[in-house]
Amino acid sequence: MADTRPHTDDPRSDEELMVAFRNGEGRAFAPLVQRYQRGLFNFILRSVQNRSRAEEMLQDVFMKVVKAKNRYEQTARFSTWIYTIARNLCVDESRRRKHRDGPSLDAPRGRGGEAGTSLLDRTAAKQIGTDAAAEGPRIQRRMAAAIERLPDDQREVFLMRQLSGLSFKQIGKVVGAPENTVKSRMRYALEKLRGDLKDLRGPT
Repeated sequence: MADTRPHTDDPRSDEELMVAFRNGEGRAFAPLVQRYQRGLFNFILRSVQNRSRAEEMLQDVFMKVVKAKNRYEQTARFSTWIYTIARNLCVDESRRRKHRDGPSLDAPRGRGGEAGTSLLDRTAAKQIGTDAAAEGPRIQRRMAAAIERLPDDQREVFLMRQLSGLSFKQIGKVVGAPENTVKSRMRYALEKLRGDLKDLRGPT
């Protein structure tokens, strides 16, 4: 899988930077923030559906990294480690919101979300015909609503894979499931999305 992280001037790997930061090199933290802040923010935003809350949670993720730096071991991939932190925060946030209705994923983005964007604006799900999104906001809303209807375990795998570009192995470590289970969840998610959106695929 291609490395989609933003370029940084520091040539060291994520793991080397984190070990250096753990060992007292404060400047090693900045490249990690630069590499991961955008992907993490997009992932959190799609989960909590509120821009200001996502910004707060992004800061929480990096604060947890700072506080837990002495527990980091170089044998663990940094990307897996930090996405586990982000995912756990999203799960906790979701549990806190269970008692009240949240905004729909296909609702127009106003003050709480990204104006003019939908869930799939940056989701490269070619398997379900995302090129159809160019036909207009109505189709985007249909696709977003279909993803909202996915079971939680399928939706989070779909978003980690399609939005954040994590490998199935990495996702498995993040969610605590075998790689084959993760692949099955992704397959079921795609099958359900294809079924829900089959009328958008045009004649075969």
